[in-house]
Amino acid sequence: MNPGPIPLQSPLPSLIHDGREIVDMRRYLGLDLGGTSIKSIILDVDGDQPTTTGFRSTPAEADGGPTHVIDRIVAIGRDIGDEFGPFHGVGLGVPGLFDADTGTIELFPNLPGPWKGQPIRDAVAEGLVSDVAIINDARAFSLAESHLGAGKGCTTVVCLTLGTGVGGGVVIGGRVHLGAWGVAGEIGHQIVQPDGPVCGCGNRGCVEVLAQAETLARLAGKESAEAVYRAAREGEERSRQAIETTAHWLGIGLANTVAVLGPDRIIIGGGILDAGDLALDPIRRVVRERVTLVPPGEIEVVAAELGPTAGAVGAALAAHQSSSTTA
Repeated sequence: MNPGPIPLQSPLPSLIHDGREIVDMRRYLGLDLGGTSIKSIILDVDGDQPTTTGFRSTPAEADGGPTHVIDRIVAIGRDIGDEFGPFHGVGLGVPGLFDADTGTIELFPNLPGPWKGQPIRDAVAEGLVSDVAIINDARAFSLAESHLGAGKGCTTVVCLTLGTGVGGGVVIGGRVHLGAWGVAGEIGHQIVQPDGPVCGCGNRGCVEVLAQAETLARLAGKESAEAVYRAAREGEERSRQAIETTAHWLGIGLANTVAVLGPDRIIIGGGILDAGDLALDPIRRVVRERVTLVPPGEIEVVAAELGPTAGAVGAALAAHQSSSTTA
């Protein structure tokens, strides 16, 4: 899957010679570590025309443990390097929390461990002999969609991805906004029901625990969120009501976010897109009902466009931005 040549919202650092701007094409590798796979893609940036190529998905073999998974990442990167040549930088999207200063893992909730303290950034950098930019997978999704997907042309974008949990990210001026402690954009951990069920983060009533895939399946009496979406499309009332209930909490969380950030656009991705407008329309309705300071017609809630490539593309963009900052 190749998004093709699309203008990049943050320019490459350039050289000026005899009054003429010179921009050399730069190649980045994006790697996206998930619970079951490692996705990868090549991002070529030539001026403001980035293109992607070589998207692939390889089993993560996570049951082998952290060292094995890191070795897999390095092996995949080396194979791609042998095929496509050297990279200006490597981006690595990870499904959890990490120390931004040391590049070590703090928490990978959905991968067999122990992962805490694993120096994943430095290990991959050493194995690939390259600078490595590390980014949370939801933030990578957000960065990719804001530059090359449904957020093209927007200044402020709020992204939400729904699946096992509720991930999110905020992109302002083409860069992920992380805040003072590096955790800004955790839309799923807004408390919207203070006496609600306990969330995995330890708080009660977070958007995530009220709207994640497991909750949706339980409310509908189904084995999975995918089964709920199928039944809802076929007209089953209980499944449709379950979607409405989870959409209510998602909508409140997004309405709060709109009130604080005033985004141009809200982008939603993940498994929820299997239900299409059946799931998105209730979210749109709740957001528009709850936001009183913005004309309802001005609030755009749209589906993500990049599909399974988004995480790897966002990781590559993070590498590009990192090299631009340090150049």
